[in-house]
Amino acid sequence: MAGKVVDALSASFSEYDFLEDDDGQRRTVVSSSILRIPRIDPSLLKLRHRIGRGPFGDVWLATYHSSTEDYDHYHEVAIKMLHPVKQDDTRTLLDKFDDLYSKCHGVDNICSLQGISIMSGKICIVMKFYEGSIGDTMARRKGGKLPLPYVLRYGIDLARGIFELHSKGILVLNLKPYNFLLDETDQAVLGDFGIPSLLLGIRLLSSDMAHRLGTPNYMAPEQWQPEIRGPISFETDSWGFACSIVEMLTGIVPWHGKSADEIYDLVVRKQEKPLIPSGLPPPVEKILLGCFEYDFRSRPLMKDILHVFKRFSSEIGGEDNERWTDLGSTTISVRKGSATGYTEWFLSKDHLLVGDTVRSRKPPNTCKPENMDIPEGTVVGVEHSGDGNDFVLVRVHGIHDPLRVNVSTLERVTSGLAAGDWVRLKAEDKRHSPVGILHSIDRDGSVVVGFIGLETLWKGSSSQFQMAETFCIGEFVRLKSNVLSPRFAWPRKRGGTWATGKICWILPNGCLVVKFPGRLTFGEELGDFLADPAEVEVVSFKNCPGVVKKYQHLEDIHWAVRPLLVILGVFTAIKAGSFVGNIVGKSKVKQHGSVIHSDVQHIDHTGGGGNPAWLPPPVANIIFREGAAR
Repeated sequence: MAGKVVDALSASFSEYDFLEDDDGQRRTVVSSSILRIPRIDPSLLKLRHRIGRGPFGDVWLATYHSSTEDYDHYHEVAIKMLHPVKQDDTRTLLDKFDDLYSKCHGVDNICSLQGISIMSGKICIVMKFYEGSIGDTMARRKGGKLPLPYVLRYGIDLARGIFELHSKGILVLNLKPYNFLLDETDQAVLGDFGIPSLLLGIRLLSSDMAHRLGTPNYMAPEQWQPEIRGPISFETDSWGFACSIVEMLTGIVPWHGKSADEIYDLVVRKQEKPLIPSGLPPPVEKILLGCFEYDFRSRPLMKDILHVFKRFSSEIGGEDNERWTDLGSTTISVRKGSATGYTEWFLSKDHLLVGDTVRSRKPPNTCKPENMDIPEGTVVGVEHSGDGNDFVLVRVHGIHDPLRVNVSTLERVTSGLAAGDWVRLKAEDKRHSPVGILHSIDRDGSVVVGFIGLETLWKGSSSQFQMAETFCIGEFVRLKSNVLSPRFAWPRKRGGTWATGKICWILPNGCLVVKFPGRLTFGEELGDFLADPAEVEVVSFKNCPGVVKKYQHLEDIHWAVRPLLVILGVFTAIKAGSFVGNIVGKSKVKQHGSVIHSDVQHIDHTGGGGNPAWLPPPVANIIFREGAAR
């Protein structure tokens, strides 16, 4: 961090930062801004012993010496010592902590922050020390699991804290039982308040350190490679929260015994989901199932989870209810994400109001709208049923009376755009793809968009966009001819031309997951590739010029096309050869027979009784051979 070195005694503590050089000598530098999180002199902290270790650093029990004119005070604190970062990024990270501290001030159900310090070149977060965590409580219980009433009570405490952090724009991204601390009243508080999100864009000193946005067992698919398979969003925390709830109910860590690479393969590539215990109340089971949707747009928000937990917690009564004390003996698997419809959580994220412009909602992953009963209309009335099955009255041009339509079949349109539309930036930014998917648009025109290359959602105005080409699952695509160096690896055909692949999935940032059915794969090789939508074009029989190009596209549909055609060609050649051979053979037989007949006639004319020369040679040979045999 750049700054002017000064005498620490000549200035106020709040104006300077304490840093340590590589040789361990502490120096003070002028801060570039007024800091909001208290800076603690490392000499006032005494580390005692390490009490935890995580992907972002170690947790130590320490003694904090604070003093006034009247007395000295020593009290225990917990220090989260982060892994070293590049010195150029230290200032950036400290600024992020200042912003986080100001947002977290006064938030309930999160751990109390007391300040920040730098020890041995590492940023240290000084927090209130809590005696235990939910993870510790589980470890002391038989089977390692908690009764449902306890889980719901703790879940309500945690969901409140997470929801309040989300309302301030803070993602947690590291939810797990050992990060759920318990205070003196047995109330659950968050021990991690968004450190993974603070480390976005921060370079770690150790190149061997796996920079992950969370703990692998609890990470959502988009957390593994947020700039490629993301972006991360509030619903990312819904996945981690559900993983923690399932572990609390079963006593089993999600993906227990699996390595980080194995979990990545299961969660990201194969789209597998954690198992949940059977026998849960239907509302709780349903919300947990929703949290494990592969596409985070289809998951519930934390407010939805909090609503279900609070409602059912009051229904089941006190924590002594033994009906829900033995869950997790059997498990059920979560259904894989379906591309046939929208979840109720997806549909509940936008509420229609009178005056909104709407159109019929097209089915997901389809390019051509079907059953567009309302190409465009205006909401003139809203009917709330209370059970989520709401209706609106829509006035459509050319129809006299308003139409009564279920809200789930409509989508709001603002400035010609609706959530889910493909958009392109008018002014391209080289840091990310210019083409993305619109996640939301407010009535004032402000938009949220997912782009390849960005770890988080992009925010801006609808005036910065224009409509882009739409891509759908099942379409065939290939790289454009002017793309020489694609963003992602892409196979080539014989002769060096780009291969054509089939879209099998579309990620929330517009990244296309492409398979190449024209390429033969073996075993568990998935053979899928990624593509930037700005670099590819749709291929079909209609836009393939000439017979040769159409045949080449036919080969791209399945790898068996060429072998089948080769086999068919060989079989046809054999049949044709056999047919031609038969014709030639018959022709020769006829020609040979005519020659024999003419010879016989010639011999008859020359006459001669029993002379063998008068008979055809084969007949003479037979007669005289038989005679010789006698």
